[in-house]
Amino acid sequence: MDREGSAIFGAQEAATPVILMDTSALLWLLAGHPRSRPLAKWAGRLYASPISLLEVQFLIEAQRIRTKSGFQTADLANDPRWLIDDPPSLAWIEAALNDSWTRDPFDRLIFAHSRYRGWRLATADAEMLNHLGPRHLFEL
Repeated sequence: MDREGSAIFGAQEAATPVILMDTSALLWLLAGHPRSRPLAKWAGRLYASPISLLEVQFLIEAQRIRTKSGFQTADLANDPRWLIDDPPSLAWIEAALNDSWTRDPFDRLIFAHSRYRGWRLATADAEMLNHLGPRHLFEL
């Protein structure tokens, strides 16, 4: 799949504004948290990274987040509010090699995913916000 290619669950419209959500943004939108209001009102396309699915699973296993009974991390891939984007892994891993400002592998890969696609990143993470230019962020 190329940069303008399709996501796992649907094709991206070229003229549609796109936002990639970091894991916190994804969880806030899932829970209806007040910090997710700008995303809930967003008229463009919302995407999540497959790395966020893995991070959510890690957070559940480490008991850092609680979920409703019966919740499965894989259910996030089927939520109609967003699509899971799946760019070629080598391309965005290579993009992450130079992001030595963070030691969090999930943040590093989500940040690189956003840069690889050229999409805005929805985040409240101060460190990420400091490294994104104003055209590439969607602050929560």
